[in-house]
Amino acid sequence: MKKIAILGCGWLGFPLAKKLIEKNFEIAGSTTTLEKIDVLKKTGINPFLISVSENEITGDVSGFLNNASILIIDIPPKLRRLKPENFIKKIEIMIPFIEKSMIRQLIFISSTSVFADNNAVINQFSIPNAASESGKQLLETEKLLQKNPNFATTIIRFGGLVGFDRHPAKMLSGKSNVQNPEAPINLIHQQDCISIIESVLEKDYWNQTINAVAPFHPSRKDYYVKKALEFGLLKPTFDHSKISVGKTVLSDKLIDDLEYEFLIVDSI
Repeated sequence: MKKIAILGCGWLGFPLAKKLIEKNFEIAGSTTTLEKIDVLKKTGINPFLISVSENEITGDVSGFLNNASILIIDIPPKLRRLKPENFIKKIEIMIPFIEKSMIRQLIFISSTSVFADNNAVINQFSIPNAASESGKQLLETEKLLQKNPNFATTIIRFGGLVGFDRHPAKMLSGKSNVQNPEAPINLIHQQDCISIIESVLEKDYWNQTINAVAPFHPSRKDYYVKKALEFGLLKPTFDHSKISVGKTVLSDKLIDDLEYEFLIVDSI
């Protein structure tokens, strides 16, 4: 039985772990919350209380990685706080532990924020040009992991995450003067996120970088007004006084290389 370690059993990592257990993988999963240890254990995950900061790691990292051959890193940068973290250093502090372990393949969950909003169409040949701090740190982390010769790293850049209890329409409900009404959406459902990771594992798709966004790109205004009506929420209003800026992210490499068919598209 192949063992996979998932660093970050949160919104995506937890249901991913449960799905991989169904596929007969042995899963070690980390959480920063003591109360969640029992929740993970009850689903068959070998739980570890691990916290990674810029300066140190607390918890049994060696035990977490022990006998695992694949590591999935799914911890997002926390840059919207009063004191934003250095995400690159958080990953740097993990690398010596990974190098000493039996990890030979790694999946890093990144984001399409590595591409700036400049009204471009993004495909597999597009060069990242991050403008946000989050995008810049994710891009540097991608490079840090992929240049390491001790393990093969595949980067998955997901679009905006939707599914289960999470939808951006809820955050925009009732808001006024929302920017970029004509910019296209770039979203992906949780079910597709999990299915794409499964495809990478099943097809041994290593040392690759893929963009993962549902092939559905209506304008922000059309989409979020429609979703507000569907959910019974207050409609947001939009600021049309400025030219909308955004991007359209294509998942062409994902579709071509992995022959991937999205599970949830226009109903996202």
